[in-house]
Amino acid sequence: MRKRLPVLILLSIPVVCLLSVALYFLPPVHSRLAWRLENLRTQVRYVLNPPEQVVFVPQQGETSLIQDSAARATIDVIVQATLQALTPAPTHTVFPTQPGPTVTPQPSPTATVTPSPVPEKVILAGFRHEFQQMNNCGPTTLAMALSFWGWQGNQTDTRAVLRPNYTRIDDKNVMPEEMVFYTQDYSAQKAITRVGGDLGLLKSFIAAGFPVIIEKGLQDHPGDWMGHYALFTGYDDAVQQFVTQDSYTGPGKNVKVPYEKMQGGRWRDFNYVYLVIYPPEQEAQVMRLLGPQADQEYNFRYAADKALAEIDQLTGRDRYFAWFNLGSNLTGLGDYAGAAEAFDQAFAIYPNISKDDRPWRMLWYRTEPYAAYYQTGRYQDVINLGNQTLDLVGKPILEETMFWLGMAREAQGDLEKAIADYKTAVDINPNSTPALEQLQRLGVGYP
Repeated sequence: MRKRLPVLILLSIPVVCLLSVALYFLPPVHSRLAWRLENLRTQVRYVLNPPEQVVFVPQQGETSLIQDSAARATIDVIVQATLQALTPAPTHTVFPTQPGPTVTPQPSPTATVTPSPVPEKVILAGFRHEFQQMNNCGPTTLAMALSFWGWQGNQTDTRAVLRPNYTRIDDKNVMPEEMVFYTQDYSAQKAITRVGGDLGLLKSFIAAGFPVIIEKGLQDHPGDWMGHYALFTGYDDAVQQFVTQDSYTGPGKNVKVPYEKMQGGRWRDFNYVYLVIYPPEQEAQVMRLLGPQADQEYNFRYAADKALAEIDQLTGRDRYFAWFNLGSNLTGLGDYAGAAEAFDQAFAIYPNISKDDRPWRMLWYRTEPYAAYYQTGRYQDVINLGNQTLDLVGKPILEETMFWLGMAREAQGDLEKAIADYKTAVDINPNSTPALEQLQRLGVGYP
């Protein structure tokens, strides 16, 4: 009997291991443990390879070594020329696109549009609050916003489309444009996203009965900047606060955010982007609230002007974001040369930001530099930036990065690697079409 005991123990080890693995992948268990294991893996990797120490230096740009003040003067000329004329449509569809209705183009903006008077206090109700699962703030926030309009799903439903391979390939980001597509394809509502938002516009929408999703920077600990979505559902002028539904921070439901924190806070990190969901029959009202911002070109021109003003006013990390926003808006306008110069200046500022404050996850969320460098023939910069971004993640799980790597490698003539990159992008998110369209163009059947 004593001889059999060690044998039984040895035989039972593989069985226990198999049962443990099977138990781990049961949805209720996996949802509770996966993020803890991923967080542990990430912490170990970051201790061995601190991401905040990594700095991207453009290799092909001629402006990357220009002093910031001189670059500001140079780009000011370029930008003003862009803002004074209608820009021809880009020769390549930027990934991702920003869909939305188009109205008659307006003159270049010179000041913030004055919103109509609104009540001193408005608190919207009728939401189903959810706390997010791992890396799921986008799908969760979208589900909360849709619930206001009577949608019956939850973050599991939105995630199934926006991050379909989350158990196998953990796509780290969901773009606002992807949330627009989901809303219009999987609900009875419509949606629009724009940039360059301000507090008055937020209050105008809320007062009219439209909650607003924004994307902003979030940093709870030194060196841990990340992107995060929140749903704005109310405001109170008496206490100078917004009311938000947050899937991650604080009590989650009815989290208060001071006006002051919004005006000088981390909304800038994402170009003041906002997303509004609305019933189709209320589209005219949404367009009236947007005013000239309903036109996408006007909106980018307006936001570019806003970024230019902030470049003169800000320093340090905030100035980095202002340069980055300028590049993003010029990319949206199709002025890729001006955009590439703006991104060069942003990357030149980055090494001077303290390591605790560096937004090293930036390219997980904001991919416009890829488009600007690609469209100006700077393919190696696209590849260098993409590879560096993937190194920080530790594995190829960013569909936009893989798409642009494929585009740049194809442009350099490396078709084999380009196809492999496109396939990886499709693997990450089969519901995202740009990489799949490239494979179809090349006559490659996949999957």
